[in-house]
Amino acid sequence: MATKLKILNIDPYLEPHKDDLLLRADNFKIAKKRLLKNHENLASFANGHLYFGFHRQKNGWIFREWAPNATEIALIGDFNNWNRNSHKLKNIGEGIWEIHIPENDNLKHKSKIKLEITTQHEKFDRIPTYIKRVIQKENSIDFNGQVWAPEKPFDWADSDSKLNHDEPLMIYEAHIGMSSNEEKTSSFNEFTKNILPRIKKLGYNTIQLMAIAEHPYYGSFGYQVSNFFAVSSRFGTPEDLKNLINAAHKMGISVLLDLVHSHAAANTAEGLGRFDGTEYQFFHKGKKGNHPAWGSKLFNYGKPEVVHFLLSNIKYWLEEYHFDGFRFDGVTSMLYHNHGLGMAFDNYKKYFSLNTDTEAVTYLQLATETAKEVNPNCILISEDMSGMPGMALPISSGGIGFDYRLGMGIPDFWIKLLKKNSELDWNLGEIWHELNQRRAGEKVIGYAESHDQALVGDKTIMFRLADAAMYWKMDVNSQHLVIDRAIALHKLIRLITCTTAGDGYLNFMGNEFGHPEWIDFPREGNNWSYSHARRRWDLADDKNLRYQYLQNFDQAMVELVRENNLLSTEIKQLWHDEQAKVLVYQRENHVLMFNFHPHDSFETELQFDSNSSGELILHSDWAKFGGYSGAAKKAETDCGPDGKFRVIIKPHTAMIYKMKF
Repeated sequence: MATKLKILNIDPYLEPHKDDLLLRADNFKIAKKRLLKNHENLASFANGHLYFGFHRQKNGWIFREWAPNATEIALIGDFNNWNRNSHKLKNIGEGIWEIHIPENDNLKHKSKIKLEITTQHEKFDRIPTYIKRVIQKENSIDFNGQVWAPEKPFDWADSDSKLNHDEPLMIYEAHIGMSSNEEKTSSFNEFTKNILPRIKKLGYNTIQLMAIAEHPYYGSFGYQVSNFFAVSSRFGTPEDLKNLINAAHKMGISVLLDLVHSHAAANTAEGLGRFDGTEYQFFHKGKKGNHPAWGSKLFNYGKPEVVHFLLSNIKYWLEEYHFDGFRFDGVTSMLYHNHGLGMAFDNYKKYFSLNTDTEAVTYLQLATETAKEVNPNCILISEDMSGMPGMALPISSGGIGFDYRLGMGIPDFWIKLLKKNSELDWNLGEIWHELNQRRAGEKVIGYAESHDQALVGDKTIMFRLADAAMYWKMDVNSQHLVIDRAIALHKLIRLITCTTAGDGYLNFMGNEFGHPEWIDFPREGNNWSYSHARRRWDLADDKNLRYQYLQNFDQAMVELVRENNLLSTEIKQLWHDEQAKVLVYQRENHVLMFNFHPHDSFETELQFDSNSSGELILHSDWAKFGGYSGAAKKAETDCGPDGKFRVIIKPHTAMIYKMKF
């Protein structure tokens, strides 16, 4: 390993931590060498799903499981009338158990199964760790594993799809279950039929799917995973999910999986908790193995068998379901022994200390390299709020290997501003700094709000701005100052965030039209209601309501950014007037003008080439966006003989000019 890593050239402030970065690089090399042994690369190593679990053979099936603490394992199910004595597994060494099931034993696709595991001290039932489908028993909280092995392979038709990886990522974060207008749990098939066309029309080129892996508690938003290789059966079958991804690809839309490897559900009956009777099979022992805030279990990333399980999971989702990449959840929690709770990452020492979980850092490097080996074009996004240096830099440069990091401080910043009484109290210099600050060389996904800001107990941007007035004054014939302000600022906040805060952009499902209220899944505390676990598309589609204007604006914004590849161009501030609340900046041949003042217009002169002219291509105040400037029209404005470009920016509006130099 060279003594000079590229990351040190990118960020000279890391020089005092050179030894830590070199150790990061060495740890990765050592771990990779230890894992590979006789394997060519990580992609060929990550094949646990091809060995463990159920697999068809010529004359029946073979099943394998890893349970080192077990003294006896029996396969039970409807195929043998749940007989606990007829199908005993054989211990073949290294904690691996195996059984051959003859064809005439009636095990088949969709058979319901479990394992009876015996240890020295107890006996209990478990669901296999590599199971591909888990179903809940009727009128019960109990779950069964289900053999999923259709004889006919899925007919993928997405091989010729044209996914444009040169465009900026415009991500639509979606949850299948709450994607219906109705008060129910929606399905993969309904999403494919009803929601995919909406996303396509809105112009987003990437979908990020939440809550795909099986999770017993619906209200966990999919972040309490019990079965890591199983598609959540509450939304449909594995083939239904494949059909969704197939359809998205044919539309030119990439699909990312919200991958949860930061922790696991503590459940024992259906999850990994005490699978073989020990707490340490997959997780750390004692206090270290429990997340203090989430009530979940924490993986032991230093254990080769655990790494094998998780890396195999990455390969499985990429190959079996054709996912185009991952958003890695809870990375901050992984990086630090205290999980980053209550920490302010205000100096570099906090990234490189005894609090840093070096085994987790190494695992993340192994994970990103595995994903890239399986699919070199896959997209990897890290959810890290700490700002760990090198997160979105290549491993060879001293980084961790992600393509992007989420700009997680931005939504929090907007919430802080919105709590102030008036935008006259907003500091535009601070806004500019917060939206544009990022680590050199590392790509960022910017966003104003995600699902986090929509959960019960919090408020979306639109709901913070409009509050109760949304219930009564959102019809097109109502005139209400609170609603007018809310609509205007909702557009400005999203536009300035989208065009400054990153190399890509993310929106949560429904927030493009200012979805009212919060998200709250059915639970005892709300009488098991689905009222807030759905998306009110009818509000956006109702021409008598003003939600349509926000949706129209979002569509126009996304289209403009994509068509002009706006996020890949250099950004330069041209004008900043704190008193007038005006900010003007340039991205290549686009000039973006914002006036956050609640009631004062602003006239300015910008110096350009004397031969230049500008075409107004977007105005937040056009009538189709709920404004008062009439019909949308692309107006030409020429520079005067002095080479100055004169514009008037109305209060609470934004304009984008495309310049001809």
